[in-house]
Amino acid sequence: MAIRRIPGAEVRNRRVYGLATIAVIAFGLASREYPGLFPPALEKYPGDALWALMLFAAYCTLLPKSAAWRVAALALCTSFAVELSQLYQAPFIIAVRATTLGHLVLGSTFNRLDLVAYTIGVAAGAAIDSTWLTIAGKARSTAIDR
Repeated sequence: MAIRRIPGAEVRNRRVYGLATIAVIAFGLASREYPGLFPPALEKYPGDALWALMLFAAYCTLLPKSAAWRVAALALCTSFAVELSQLYQAPFIIAVRATTLGHLVLGSTFNRLDLVAYTIGVAAGAAIDSTWLTIAGKARSTAIDR
């Protein structure tokens, strides 16, 4: 007897998404340490897109049952909020941003093109997530049908 799969009802595997988060962090740090990983014309934007992708993967880890659009909205809102917070330049926050961790998490100066990079990173995450869940769902359905 075949069990009908409800579209969108797949639950994300926290381990897979947790490992993906770590992998994206490593790749993002490498993109800053080794600028030759991407064409010079892209400048720092691949790292920004990877930062937003990391947020998407992290939120998928924390919220495995949430719809992809909700996770994407949360990651995009977080990315935009952090970028917009860079317009605030009080001495204490400048000091925090001057640290390595503060700079990696909060950035330093507002750049509207970063918003485009974040959107691309989150969109890539949503596309990968949707594809992964579709493949995983089909694999489960096939296994159940046997």
